Amino acid sequence: MNHISKLAIILMFIFVASCSKKDNKPAQKVFRMDSHSLDGKTNTSFTYSLVSLSPKLVLNFSDRIDESSISKAVYLTRTAGSALQYDYSLENDNTTLVVSPASRLQGLTAYSFIVYDDLVSQAGNKLSQGVIVSFSTGIDSTDKFEVVGDEELLTLVQRQTFKYFWDFGHPVSGLARERNTSGDQVTSGGSGFGIMAIVAGISREFITRQEGLARMKTIVSFLKNTAQTFHGAYPHWLNGATGAAMPFSQYDDGADLVETSYLMQGLITARQFFNGGDPDETTLRDDINTIWNRVEWDWFRNNSRNVLYWHWSPNYEWQMNFPIKGWNECLITYVMAASSTTHTIPKTVYDEGWAQNGAIQNGNSYYGVLLPMGPANGGPLFFAHYSFLGLNPTGLSDQYANYWAQNVAHTKINYNYCVTNPKEFTGYSDAMWGLTASDNQNGYSAHSPDNDLGVITPTAAISSMPYTPEESMRALKFFYYKLGDRLWKEYGFVDAFSLNDAWYADSFLAIDQGPIIIMIENYRSGLLWDLFMSAPEVKDGLTKLGFSGPNL
Repeated sequence: MNHISKLAIILMFIFVASCSKKDNKPAQKVFRMDSHSLDGKTNTSFTYSLVSLSPKLVLNFSDRIDESSISKAVYLTRTAGSALQYDYSLENDNTTLVVSPASRLQGLTAYSFIVYDDLVSQAGNKLSQGVIVSFSTGIDSTDKFEVVGDEELLTLVQRQTFKYFWDFGHPVSGLARERNTSGDQVTSGGSGFGIMAIVAGISREFITRQEGLARMKTIVSFLKNTAQTFHGAYPHWLNGATGAAMPFSQYDDGADLVETSYLMQGLITARQFFNGGDPDETTLRDDINTIWNRVEWDWFRNNSRNVLYWHWSPNYEWQMNFPIKGWNECLITYVMAASSTTHTIPKTVYDEGWAQNGAIQNGNSYYGVLLPMGPANGGPLFFAHYSFLGLNPTGLSDQYANYWAQNVAHTKINYNYCVTNPKEFTGYSDAMWGLTASDNQNGYSAHSPDNDLGVITPTAAISSMPYTPEESMRALKFFYYKLGDRLWKEYGFVDAFSLNDAWYADSFLAIDQGPIIIMIENYRSGLLWDLFMSAPEVKDGLTKLGFSGPNL
């Protein structure tokens, strides 16, 4: 029987049956493990995390060990791999077995020391019960990549992440795939982020202006002439080859106004960037205006109610019944609706619908930080990102809040929560923080201080660079230099990870990769903020809603 089969037996708690004994024979002495420690620590669950890369396991037994039985009874294994070499010694008159790897282990990896019941005492008794000590190694503190200057590192991260939208853009439509396994499924909102990433890519000379213009012509032509719309609004998901709507859920098979607003934010930004007088750029601007002007924002009031509705279906109409109310990621939806020159909304829709007549305000302190608006502890960090990829919160205020103060407070609460680490998840620190919506070990969730599953999402801290530059740069360097062998892949940082569970995503999502490029650029140059805020209808829309600030 091989050691894997025997491991299954141990895990099922099958004990070696004791032989029946005649009354005239003395009982055999039980050979058992009395105690153990791993790197000097003892855990009754036999499970350890953040163990050194050269751990030492000490096992104390009730009797002397027969050394000849060790090689067939003791194993060091990687959780999903074969047995590894180890060194051992016997101490305390052969009652203590000390085991350590023959060579340094890999960081952030799950292993097991396994002792099967084939271990025998010098008296000839087999071990009464096998032992499994499971552990995951800690962080290998060596730098995984060459250390470069901060500006060079920011460019490197933008360039690699840009590949998601450029190299992996859909070959027919040019739009952004939902995730790296999506095939023809593209995302309207994520494509808005991708369009802004293209503008940043041109500015950083990752591609030429002509290359970017050619891609934008493909995207805009597809959106204008091929993609399915509903009262001018786009569905959450589209088939990138045919333009047909792809249902997001049973009743969400038509318009998604929030995703449409992210797309329009990107298109308006691109329109302001491609401002040349040549025919191609002129046509591109005209086509973007056609797409922008045909969105019937006011129709999504659902019979003139003073609130916007998120979804409408050609098959189920308003059955989703999801009014868009703040505070969350949807401020940009009301800004775009108010900015429309063809289907605008009045201020009352913003005040009564989005702001709920002031109910979006908070005013409480969390982890030492006063939060102007939103749920307790701020919610997931994408609230501070999605609406503000183009909308510049610097000095932006209305009757409900100062939006720079809001986003800085939200981010610092998220940071302070992770540093405090009330759930004691492995690895949380001032260099490893950031909770937002992302993949996790069991699917997808909107991670936040009130929904903390031990999962860190790189986009959370990195996309907060404008709000917390020191804290975000510290996290970015940690993700890249210390965890880069696990997190840094072909499209930048993977979506999420958990040191607590030794889990690392193999996924990339458009809505997480996009803000990394865009918000780093806004931190460095303000480019996307400047472009979007330069649109005259955006200025008018914000003014209509009661906003004020230096960029209006």
